[in-house]
Amino acid sequence: MLETASPGSPASRHPDPAGRIKAVLFDYDGTVGDTNQLVIDSWQHTFMTIRGRRTDDELLYHTFGEPLRETMARFFPEHDLEDALRIYRDWQAAQDQNRWYLFPGMRQLIGELRRRGYRMGIVTSRTRDSLERALVYLGMEDTFSAIVTCDDTTVHKPEPEPALIGLEKLDVRPDQALFVGDTHYDMGCAHNAGIEAVLVGWSRSMRPEDKVGIYRPDYEIKNAGELLEILEKC
Repeated sequence: MLETASPGSPASRHPDPAGRIKAVLFDYDGTVGDTNQLVIDSWQHTFMTIRGRRTDDELLYHTFGEPLRETMARFFPEHDLEDALRIYRDWQAAQDQNRWYLFPGMRQLIGELRRRGYRMGIVTSRTRDSLERALVYLGMEDTFSAIVTCDDTTVHKPEPEPALIGLEKLDVRPDQALFVGDTHYDMGCAHNAGIEAVLVGWSRSMRPEDKVGIYRPDYEIKNAGELLEILEKC
């Protein structure tokens, strides 16, 4: 089992940055990992298996960030939930080893954040097992000092608990962190936890009309490197 690093371990061995922000929490799917097409294909396989037809990709994009179990129960209320999950997960597990990618510039960004001493964590609705497989495949298993998955809490985004668990693991206050994500679930989770939210410009699920209330991002970045510009001003 992949073990996350503690704040005093090599993943965070550098002195804290001088500015207000000491840590960055990342969502994984659609933010760090370019899994968009893998997720869409997994859903379409499930729809074909259960319903004998595909569904609209845009419908699926707007479920990004929601725990799989909740979405599955809503899409297939007439079907056994565990069997539907098995169909989705078995197909994805057979595909994903060769389909794990990072978004452009993300590896360089994370390396630079680590060099500058920022504590980093991942807060995701993905299962721990599948996230660990991805991080190992990408050579990033020792990069993050905190990992929070859907297996670590029964309360999920946009509720604050996943982000608060991440903050506790990183030993920072909400005002000392940024949360980077691609969905309204991420923006809501961040704000409900008292954290400033950063929306990535490559989001496929966040529409302009979604950016209201607690779902309005504090910052938006067009590319990974722009996060460093935000941090330099904080």
